[in-house]
Amino acid sequence: MAIQAKSVEEMYTQMQAKLHDVVPDVELRIKAEIAYEINRLKVEKNAVILGHNYMEPALFASIPDIVGDSLELSRRAAQVEQDVIVFCGVEFMAETAKILNPGKTVLVPAERAGCSLAASITAADVRKLKAQFPGVPVVTYVNTYADVKAETDICCTSGNAVKVESLDSDTIIFLPDEYLAKNVAAETGKRIITPSKVNGNIDFDPDALAAGFDFVGWNGRCEVHEQFTVDDIVNVRSQFPDVEILAHPECSPEVVAASDYA
Repeated sequence: MAIQAKSVEEMYTQMQAKLHDVVPDVELRIKAEIAYEINRLKVEKNAVILGHNYMEPALFASIPDIVGDSLELSRRAAQVEQDVIVFCGVEFMAETAKILNPGKTVLVPAERAGCSLAASITAADVRKLKAQFPGVPVVTYVNTYADVKAETDICCTSGNAVKVESLDSDTIIFLPDEYLAKNVAAETGKRIITPSKVNGNIDFDPDALAAGFDFVGWNGRCEVHEQFTVDDIVNVRSQFPDVEILAHPECSPEVVAASDYA
């Protein structure tokens, strides 16, 4: 939650008490000035700040009025009373907040707040998939841009993705995270096919199509979560034998299988 301070020095003191073991003191002194000014302007402009969990620690601990993951922030965004929403997250999150608050001004502080996963698929790609698999419902991960969401039947998060199996359909198009789709397929006992995209064409392995499938996936990945490997897990376990490892479902199926929780 935002720190209430009457001066820059008071802001620094409160930030230092929270973060002295995490953030260097020289950085805290600089960020205290920034945080104080942000909070002053927030009141002046009748704004509310939503802070995603991926923010850097100093500002995360001092300026947001509401913090959480993309789903929680989107839900809370629909309940705010202020005229302006400042969304400290990536662009697709701010788009979702705007969809839920069409009458409010929604701002993104960083012009280049992108997401490799959201950028992996376009609305045109979804239309092509729907043409290839007519009548098949499309489930889209919330980590997508608004034009992609507009082409889909239902949006999900990593927390409720497994529930897509409850849809009344033998086949589902599940977009755009390849690893999330494969992990959900593995957990629910589904068969999945993933296309290749070359020069704008979406191609599927004919043998995979002939073998049968339940999920139609996509080849999008999070550039952060795909960095983790089974070797990383083996290395950590060798140093800390009693460790418990948590993996996000955007990690590869191999990493998820080697972890304790996902």
